[in-house]
Amino acid sequence: MPIQTTLSEGKVPVNIYTTDIEPEARRQLQNIAQLPFVHSHVAAMPDVHLGKGATVGAVIPTKGAIIPAAVGVDIGCGMNAVRLSLKAGQLPDSLRGARRAIEAAVPVGFDIHQSDKAGSATVKPLQAGLQRILDKHGAIAHKSARKRAGSRRDAPERVWVRQLGTLGGGNHFIELCLDESGSVWIMLHSGSRGIGNRIGTYFIDLAQRDMQRLQIRLPDKDLAYLSEGASHFDDYVEAVQWAQDYATVNRREMMRLVVAALREHLPPFELEREAINCHHNYVAIERHYGARVYVTRKGAIRAGEGELGIIPGSMGARSYIVRGKGSTEAFHSCAHGAGRRMSRNQAKKRFSREDLAAQTAGVECRKDAGVLDEIPAAYKDIDAVMANQADLVDIVHTLKQVVCVKG
Repeated sequence: MPIQTTLSEGKVPVNIYTTDIEPEARRQLQNIAQLPFVHSHVAAMPDVHLGKGATVGAVIPTKGAIIPAAVGVDIGCGMNAVRLSLKAGQLPDSLRGARRAIEAAVPVGFDIHQSDKAGSATVKPLQAGLQRILDKHGAIAHKSARKRAGSRRDAPERVWVRQLGTLGGGNHFIELCLDESGSVWIMLHSGSRGIGNRIGTYFIDLAQRDMQRLQIRLPDKDLAYLSEGASHFDDYVEAVQWAQDYATVNRREMMRLVVAALREHLPPFELEREAINCHHNYVAIERHYGARVYVTRKGAIRAGEGELGIIPGSMGARSYIVRGKGSTEAFHSCAHGAGRRMSRNQAKKRFSREDLAAQTAGVECRKDAGVLDEIPAAYKDIDAVMANQADLVDIVHTLKQVVCVKG
C-alpha cells in the first residue's frame, strides 16, 4: 500500500505507511520533522511505535548532522538467516534437544563466554579499531565492562570479546523455522551487545552536553545531535561504524555456534544460502533526492531494489524473507518487524503464563514469566504490517518458527 498518513506540521513532512500509530509516536515524528537539518522528509514504516527520542520505525535523512539517540544504544541490531538442506519431515518429533543445544552453545541474557570463543582472526581486526576509539575516549568501554565482569577474573576490557557470539535479552532470539516448502531455516536477531550500548550512551550524553553548551533548544532533549565539523562528530562516526561491524560479526559468530550445535542433534545437513545479515538500528551515508545524507534507520531495514532483507514477527507469528523494491519515497527502506503494540510492563500486567502457552502453541520455547513481555499479543499483526508495505518489498519466503530461544 502507498503512504497512508502525512504529517505536515514540521519543517519537513512525515510520510507514514500506516494509520495504526499512537498519539505519542505521532508527536515524536513531528518533533523530528522540526529539526533544521532533516532532508526532504521523514518516512515512518508500518511497524512504527513510540521510542526514546526518535520513533521506532523511523527513517531519518539528515544533512551535516547525526542524532545519536535516533541510532540508539543497540547499535547495529539486526538479523541473520540461513537455509539448511533439511526438510520438515527430517526433523525429530521432539525439538527440545535442539533448543537445549542452542542454549548451551550461545550465552543468553547477561551471560558471556567463559573463554574467547571467537578466533583471533575475528577478534584482532575489531581489537585494532576499538583501541583507536579507546585512545580518544577510554571511558566508553570500561565502566560497562567492569559492571558486567563483576567478581570474575576477566580483564574488563576483554568482556566485549567474551560477548562476541552471545544473544542478549529482550526481543533478541534464535529460531529454527520452516518455510512454505518445508525447508528448514536458522534465523537470529541480535546486535552490538554491551559495548555498543556503552558507545551509544556515551555519545548521546556528549551530544546533550553540546546542546547545553551551545544553548540550542530542542523539542526533545533526546534529539540532541552532533554536527559535521564539531567536536566529537568524526569520533562518533568512527565509533558507530565499529559497533555496527561488531554487530555483524556477532551474528555471524552466533550462527556458526548454532550450526555446530545443531549438527549434533539433527540429521546431516548443508548450508544452502545466507539470506542476509542486515542491520535495522544504524546510520549509513547514502544519496537521496540529489544529496549526500546520513540515513538513520531506527527500527527499519534497507530495501534497495533487489536487496534481500529479513522481517521477523513475534515468537508465535510468521516471519518473512523479502526483496526490496527500492522505493524512493521510503528512502529504500521497509519495516524491521511487527513493532510493539504495548510496553513490556503493560504486557506483563495484561497477560498470564497460560496466555503465553496458548499463543506459542506448537513452538518449542520458554513459556515462563521471564519471557511474558515478549508474548505475541504485545506486538502488532505482522501480516497487517506486510500488507501496508506491499509497495516497498516483495515476499520471497514465509517462515514459521518451530523452535525459539529467548534471552
